[in-house]
Amino acid sequence: MMTRGAMIGWAAMLLGITIVWGIQVFAIPWTDPYYADIVVRVGMNLLAVMGLALVLGFTGQFSLGHAGFMAVGAYTAGALSLYAHVPPPVCLIVGGCAAAVAGVVVGLPSLRLTGDYLAVVTLGFNGIIIVLIQNAEWLGGAKGLIGLPTFTNFGWTFTFVLLGGISLRNLIASGQGRVFEAVRDNEIATRSLGIDTTRAKVTAFVIGAFWAGIAGGLVAFHRGSIFPTQFQYDRSIELVAMVVLGGTGSLSGPLIASSVLTALPELLRPIAQYRMVIYSLLLIGMMILRPTGLLGARELTEVLRFRKPVKA
Repeated sequence: MMTRGAMIGWAAMLLGITIVWGIQVFAIPWTDPYYADIVVRVGMNLLAVMGLALVLGFTGQFSLGHAGFMAVGAYTAGALSLYAHVPPPVCLIVGGCAAAVAGVVVGLPSLRLTGDYLAVVTLGFNGIIIVLIQNAEWLGGAKGLIGLPTFTNFGWTFTFVLLGGISLRNLIASGQGRVFEAVRDNEIATRSLGIDTTRAKVTAFVIGAFWAGIAGGLVAFHRGSIFPTQFQYDRSIELVAMVVLGGTGSLSGPLIASSVLTALPELLRPIAQYRMVIYSLLLIGMMILRPTGLLGARELTEVLRFRKPVKA
């Protein structure tokens, strides 16, 4: 029988999805398409970043190949839609599953490594995926895959953001989440307790890859075309920067940083000649003033929680 807490959780999720689609139906059609597009791109980055936040922030695995999982999801979803005429929502789920399988293939041999070695291996994986795509004529090669349906909108994007955020928040608060944190804090001590640390790391890697694949599928259906250059290593580095600036050990921090770093270049476009200077100065200032990231290891709810002063 479902507990009261579970019922409240399901009700809150359904309410959130209802609000998202209410905005899609009643507000987005009246919004400037330029700003609506920025919000959608923010949502796609949120999905990719929350998966990486689990891998980097909660298990301490430094991955530089996250954009490779986005590419797997994007091209799987795009190929299914283009050649098999599968409905886009199904393509997104299948693309996420394909990215998760890629996470298993990469994770099992490489996650026995740590630190710089793991970063090099995942960076190599990202490069291999791009080379394979560029040499696959049926995927469009270097010219990209075009003629896809333009399906991605505010409603679908933020529905997946809600589902991803709630599921990852519940996972982190569970016993498995405690295992992830133990692996991050001291892997040797965790292993000495009889916990299979490799399995824990692969589990986080696969879950993060799944949500990256969903984000990649949304990218594929955003403009109706995808290109290998959209998923190169610089994209992976950008995602890592969002997690680090938001705060490793936090889920909401990287999401806030992702939103700001996605929207800021566009908001500074009217002063384009100074845009990158301001953008760079803000990043440098952030690292000086908050070296542990925006929220550090805390969540936004902890920061905003009002606490009355204790009377002497």
